[in-house]
Amino acid sequence: MSAVMGASVVLGACSNNNNEASPSPSASASTSASAGASASAAPAELTPQTFTFLNYSNPSWPYDANWKIWSYIKEKTGVTLDIQLPAGNLLEDAISLAIAGGDMPDIMWTQEKRLADKFGQQGALVNILDYVDDMPNFKAWMAKYPAETQNMLSSDGKMYEFPNQGLGESNRRTWMYREDVFKKLNLSTPKTWDELYETLKKLKAEYPESYPLTVRNGLRYFEDFAAGFGVSAPVDAQRASAYLDGATGEWKYAPVQPAYKDMLVYFNKFYKEGLIPKDFLTIDTKMWQDIVSTNRAFVTLDYIGRIDFYNSALRKDNPDFSMNFMAPPAGPSGLQKNAFTAVTEEGFMISSKSKKIKDIVKFIDFFYSDEGHELVSWGKEGDTVSGDSFIEKYTDISDLRKKTGLSTDGTYTWFDFNAHISVSSPELKSAYEQAPQFDNAKTSTPPFTPEEQQVLSTKGDSLNSHRDENFAKFIMGTRSFDTWDKFVEEQKKLGYEEILEIYKKSGRARESGREVSNKRNKQ
Repeated sequence: MSAVMGASVVLGACSNNNNEASPSPSASASTSASAGASASAAPAELTPQTFTFLNYSNPSWPYDANWKIWSYIKEKTGVTLDIQLPAGNLLEDAISLAIAGGDMPDIMWTQEKRLADKFGQQGALVNILDYVDDMPNFKAWMAKYPAETQNMLSSDGKMYEFPNQGLGESNRRTWMYREDVFKKLNLSTPKTWDELYETLKKLKAEYPESYPLTVRNGLRYFEDFAAGFGVSAPVDAQRASAYLDGATGEWKYAPVQPAYKDMLVYFNKFYKEGLIPKDFLTIDTKMWQDIVSTNRAFVTLDYIGRIDFYNSALRKDNPDFSMNFMAPPAGPSGLQKNAFTAVTEEGFMISSKSKKIKDIVKFIDFFYSDEGHELVSWGKEGDTVSGDSFIEKYTDISDLRKKTGLSTDGTYTWFDFNAHISVSSPELKSAYEQAPQFDNAKTSTPPFTPEEQQVLSTKGDSLNSHRDENFAKFIMGTRSFDTWDKFVEEQKKLGYEEILEIYKKSGRARESGREVSNKRNKQ
């Protein structure tokens, strides 16, 4: 494979013991890794052998062949993983090149289900459901988590990616604020967007060189901001800005809704008064970290784990520094919501060209056993964990991942999130407890046919480019809100109604399939 560079991880002999289950993920304090024992099928015996595996190396915890997680799996399976990493960390490109060139590894890790659906329907990936009888643990897991199982199905009713459960909580995003600065200035956290505006102005007056509200990656987090206005929808390049209206049960297109305009009006005021950076569209992660770290931003929205990320690093020089959870301010309609982002689409895929499919599914089945669940979440008793806590005191989750490999890409399918909570600070634990009460309704993107995916890609690209360009103009004041109706018409001409119809059709097909499945289960 020209797009990847090789690395090897050796995994050794098998075990067939499997006797304990960890608690289901929750935002509570740490619970014992060994609590709640329950029996599940023993892992199938495997002959020691090698599988090639296209994996991902996260820049925040770069892949390490010496991670403890590999030695732990070594004790439980008979597999050597010949790990290949994508050049430049472009996993999607590496998958595409491998499939197009026909030189596919046995196993591939994907970060998006749409890729599994796309390549699976092209015949490049194994339909996992054909091998369920070879995976007793996975079969039991599917019965326990029917929603997660259903959400992983493709539009053809097949499954091309193994579902993941438990670690999605690490992707939760929320508002956060500088609690120490607010206390110093005797400020209360804003309950509404009008209060947010007034609070940001007070912060700006006290710190003239600051941009009190700062986020990274341009418009990406507008999905989260929009939750308070009832129009929360993805704004990334890969997905259309469609959302399921909880009140009507209908799919709607967010960018043309009047409530979205209301939100942009606020950001226009923020921009004109210097309450957000003038270059807000181009602020990357490093720039954002620099601004937040130097008393130039006091309210932000990002992954909830950033609370510990900042506190751990900055309290060394400033003991009073305190980044903490902030409840989302309510929009004009009174909604006090965050977008539901506690999900993950990452998982294993198996090449349809592999000559070792039967053995691969047996290997992956171990990860769905109670023993596998506990092992990949907590590690090994007496080595990383003792009773209900980790032996070493890790600075944060990133530190845990860097040192052990636990919860890194390609090492899990079913995860006990209490392991992460046990490493968190009191502030972050409290945040995990508070955040779910502000969750928007949990929805999943319907599966699409290859033809629908093509339309979503082509028309979606045009719509998204036009949307982003004009949102920026509305915010910066180079386009008047008096032309909003014209903007809506422009989006219509670019095909948002066709995009919306695809979502509606696919959503109806999914519901129909779920009803059939439920009837079969009752029979």
